[in-house]
Amino acid sequence: MTLSIPFDNSYARLPEAFYARVPPARVAAPKLIAFNTALAGDLGITGMGDPLLAAIFSGNTLPEGANPLAQIYAGHQFGGFSPQLGDGRALLLGEVIDRAGLRRDIQLKGSGPTPFSRRGDGRAALGPVLREYVLSEAMHALGVPTTRALAAVRTGDDVYRETILPGAVFTRVAASHIRVGTFQLFASRQQYPELQQLYEYTRARHYPETTTPGEMLAAVCQRQAELVAQWMSLGFIHGVMNTDNCTLSGETIDYGPCAFMDQYHPDMVYSSIDQHGRYAYQAQADIIVWNMAQLATAMVPLVQDQDAAVTEFTEIINAMPNLIRGAWLTRFDAKLGLGAPDPEDARLIADLLQMMQAGGSDFTNTFRALASGSARDEITDRAAYDAWHTRWQERISGESAPEARMRAANPAFIPRNHRVEQMIAAAMEGDESLFHHLNAVLSRPYEDQPEADELRRPPLPSEVVQATFCGT
Repeated sequence: MTLSIPFDNSYARLPEAFYARVPPARVAAPKLIAFNTALAGDLGITGMGDPLLAAIFSGNTLPEGANPLAQIYAGHQFGGFSPQLGDGRALLLGEVIDRAGLRRDIQLKGSGPTPFSRRGDGRAALGPVLREYVLSEAMHALGVPTTRALAAVRTGDDVYRETILPGAVFTRVAASHIRVGTFQLFASRQQYPELQQLYEYTRARHYPETTTPGEMLAAVCQRQAELVAQWMSLGFIHGVMNTDNCTLSGETIDYGPCAFMDQYHPDMVYSSIDQHGRYAYQAQADIIVWNMAQLATAMVPLVQDQDAAVTEFTEIINAMPNLIRGAWLTRFDAKLGLGAPDPEDARLIADLLQMMQAGGSDFTNTFRALASGSARDEITDRAAYDAWHTRWQERISGESAPEARMRAANPAFIPRNHRVEQMIAAAMEGDESLFHHLNAVLSRPYEDQPEADELRRPPLPSEVVQATFCGT
């Protein structure tokens, strides 16, 4: 049966100032690693037994209705503004309306050079492709808004980085790939008709309930506040929160130097390119406000009375820290089994985190152990924990079903850095079994899976991952 993708490509109907039309480059010997049949079904894709899946999702064969293009955008990267970025190794194949009635992008990553490649080869290595597949699907299973993984394909070609690496292509699905940097591009170029078109397109696609730029900005800020609070509740560090990696849809995007913490520390950094901790775990709450301020600045020209816009937008941005604090408290209260957040709970949470930091406790395992009554074993200062536990039990005494709430908020399994690295190393040697095992276990992160308990173990000293890499 021939693969059929029900494309309806609205972004390609925008003016060509928004993109460059580029065909994917051919690869030597495509071989399918993984295909997400459940997601494909949700997207309305049929013919999933097509023997040409590898050719299609490597870019060698374009499915009917595809209209490949590389999107253009700008962005702040580690605080410095780059006036033109764009898809340097990715192509939007097109869009579908999924079975829930939502418009979704289907994009190839590692599909060859584009006009925005900035002297790069436009290719992807196997490691980053498998990493993004595992991380994005794990995040989805954890309940986090995220891009999804549809396919991973070996290309049979080498890519040249610090060493020679096997090449691969990743197929990503997103609510859209519209970024803060997309707005920044047109605003910085003073291309105001295009900025207006982008706003109208984004509002219709993601925020049809809003009627003004200010209302849409407030809605974007709300989604981003909730997203970052959810990241922090899971110990997730994005690692490269540039404005070109910040979507208007409120999805997590670009799993390059990201990581889940093992030992808790508020200033934890894994990204090899984050030399000054700009995107450290705790800093993410401040950075998302900064990113939204850049979006607000880019949206000011959309309003005729720009002084009034500055006043309105400033109030929206200034309100965002409270949104994040509220979302953070709700998430962490659930991790303690508490259903109705109380501002006083912030001290209870902070005291537990301080004990975890002081003793080097594992973030995920400590919170998971609260439900089973074994969290004391995760804390070095047992006397301090006992005093805290008494306060916690007093607070939780009136709650209904707190254990169920904790189990729903505290995963047993996360994609631990050392396991991801081991998976990549095995795949580089031709063994993809750990990749498939990780995906299977991480698809049920809140369930006890005794047969997979080894994946809950924190890294041994020799297994600790000190730095994660962008992979470009």
